Amino acid sequence: DFGHSSELAFVVEPSDDIAVQEQPLILYCQVEGIQPITITWRKNGVMIVDSENAFMLANGSLYVSRFQRVRGDGSSDEGEYDCMAQNHYGLVVSRKAKIQAATMSDFHIHPQNAVVEEGGVARFQCQIHGLPEPVILWHKNRMPVNTDNERYTLLPKGVLQITGLRAEDSGIFHCVASNIANVKFSREARLTVSGSHSTVYKDPMILVGPENLTLTVHQTAVLECIATGNPRPIVSWSRLDGRPIGVEGIQVLGTGNLMISDLTVQHSGIYVCAANKPGTRVRRTAQGRLVVQAPAEFVQHPQSISRPVGTTAIFTCVAQGEPPPQITWLRNGQILETSDHIKLKNNNSTLSIYGINQADEAIYQCIAENSAGSTQASARLTVLWADGLPGPPQSVKAETVSATTIQVSWKEPLQNTTEIIGYVLHIRKAADPVEREYQEAVSKSTFQRLVTDLEPSTSYSFYIKAYTSRGASKASEVTVVSTLGEVPAMPSLFIKVINSTAVQATWEPSIKLGQHEGFKLYYRKVHLSQYTGPVLLPSNVTAYNITHLDASVVYEVKLLAYNQHGDGNSTVRFVSLRETVERTVLNPPCDCMKDEQNNKTSTTGIIIGIHIGVTCIIFCVLFLMFGYRGRLLMCKNVQEQLSTPQIPRSQRSTTGLVLNGAARRDRDDRDLNGKQLDMNELERLFPASPSQEQQEKGITSAQSLPATHDDTQISTLPLDEFSIIEEQPDPLMKSPCGGSPAASAPDHGPANEG
Repeated sequence: DFGHSSELAFVVEPSDDIAVQEQPLILYCQVEGIQPITITWRKNGVMIVDSENAFMLANGSLYVSRFQRVRGDGSSDEGEYDCMAQNHYGLVVSRKAKIQAATMSDFHIHPQNAVVEEGGVARFQCQIHGLPEPVILWHKNRMPVNTDNERYTLLPKGVLQITGLRAEDSGIFHCVASNIANVKFSREARLTVSGSHSTVYKDPMILVGPENLTLTVHQTAVLECIATGNPRPIVSWSRLDGRPIGVEGIQVLGTGNLMISDLTVQHSGIYVCAANKPGTRVRRTAQGRLVVQAPAEFVQHPQSISRPVGTTAIFTCVAQGEPPPQITWLRNGQILETSDHIKLKNNNSTLSIYGINQADEAIYQCIAENSAGSTQASARLTVLWADGLPGPPQSVKAETVSATTIQVSWKEPLQNTTEIIGYVLHIRKAADPVEREYQEAVSKSTFQRLVTDLEPSTSYSFYIKAYTSRGASKASEVTVVSTLGEVPAMPSLFIKVINSTAVQATWEPSIKLGQHEGFKLYYRKVHLSQYTGPVLLPSNVTAYNITHLDASVVYEVKLLAYNQHGDGNSTVRFVSLRETVERTVLNPPCDCMKDEQNNKTSTTGIIIGIHIGVTCIIFCVLFLMFGYRGRLLMCKNVQEQLSTPQIPRSQRSTTGLVLNGAARRDRDDRDLNGKQLDMNELERLFPASPSQEQQEKGITSAQSLPATHDDTQISTLPLDEFSIIEEQPDPLMKSPCGGSPAASAPDHGPANEG
């Protein structure tokens, strides 16, 4: 190989290009690796056959003698070209090179006539499309514009700005666009500078703001911003996200245009142009979005590897770009198809090949591509195979033992068995991907293995490899078998007594039940042999009420879960309703409605009594304060006093009832010589009536009235021990408590006191 790398790889790949009509085109391709190497070319995925118009040079490059955008048969030389290289170890494909024809359209925006006052701003614009991007120059009066004049600003997109206009700026302007395809001239436009510089104040105004731009890294962006006003506004730039614009590669063109050279992805964002009136906060703004794209490039390349037969090969390919690139894998130049043993993960960044064999030996390529470009990287997989390895194990069988156990058996290989040091059993759920496979190793003298801890009603795949110190044999044939089904486990059961004739059975669903279709519920009297049931309940039901039971006996309740494989073990509970009946007899239920009604009645009576009492107290106060003619009559004790023989007035003062209703009988003897009630004061409060009988009656108190006559002492009587009687015009007055007429009471006192 003359010292070159043994890996087949590209030294030079074809690149994007713009071709000129009827001119020759060369696409370069250079490869290194172990010879012999064969190079071929494709256009849009179709092999290119050497012809008079297109053929391959000795160095592997493609030569197109006369590039044509459209040929007579309708075909075109435009398209995507790639180079393929192949040797004994595999095949690689280069990146795709996009070839386009150089073109130039007509002007779709021409400069327009303008009349601007002196000191103002003039702007002309031309716009034309072409490949490559046309270069636009400006002419004034058919002569190139003097770019040394600081007041003249030429922007790359075909814009001419003239600031601080003067009379000599008047003239005829047009633009000239040119590229490798053509040269074109726009229409002419006249600029007229009128009048003298105005001193009238004008608010700042942005004539043209920045446009939205989408560019690629390393290109140059020009964000236009032209403003007018009097005084001339100050133009400034900022980012909407608040990040600094920076200074490296930043330049201001003219009076406010922002130019960013050598773009990077970090330059993407929204840029804000602000026109400020000098010395004030008056400002106007305009904004535009800049999007910087980056072609795909690799952060991590795939590496060539060598792996023994039966092992796993992993390639990693990480790429970045803006927008994020898509990753595609090729195997010997063809799109890689995934299968049970070939998997792609992590957005196609990781390629895993499980249980590799000789057929997997190839060159694997990672293609990263986005709208800004594409790139490729390759790696080779070498499968190691040693001579004299044992053949695959024979007669692999798998037999189901139970719901969780399978027995696998096999026979030794047909050849090269002397170096075998053991066997490895590869186990996987049939529905799982290959990477979920696990292994169990056994000795060389073992030809069967009991695989346990499996899941019920599940299919498993098995294959065997024989191992030596130099490597593993090829895999045996794969056998697939399913475990038996399993009946559900015992459910948890709880019994709750509802009343003397009903109970509620409840249970908790459990993951230990496994796959079950439902529950069966049985119950019976313990002295009977026959069950009532089964009551079939769906799997989502967790409670059931058993009614119309006999309260005098004990019941047995049984619950089990079932599925298509049969009934599970049952859970049994016993329950008696006798205690519930006894509690009901000992503690009869209350008539809550009746008690509630009685409570309401008592509450109503209390409220009415309080209202009556408050009303009576108010009347008493009014009678005492205003001398209203009335009698405050006492309760039964007063009536007894009136019905008994009268005692001398001097003693009567200590035998009456106190105003608060408490009798002071124990004072009859002790207070005879005490202080006497001032009868003159009582007569002043209760003036005597003309009737002789009424003059004989009075109200005594066991307490002396206060010496000060300005305050009236009022005591509270229970509501059921006093009443108020108004005076009647009938001279024959009745006693206050309904006794004999007052006239019948003997008079033992003086006719007139006070």
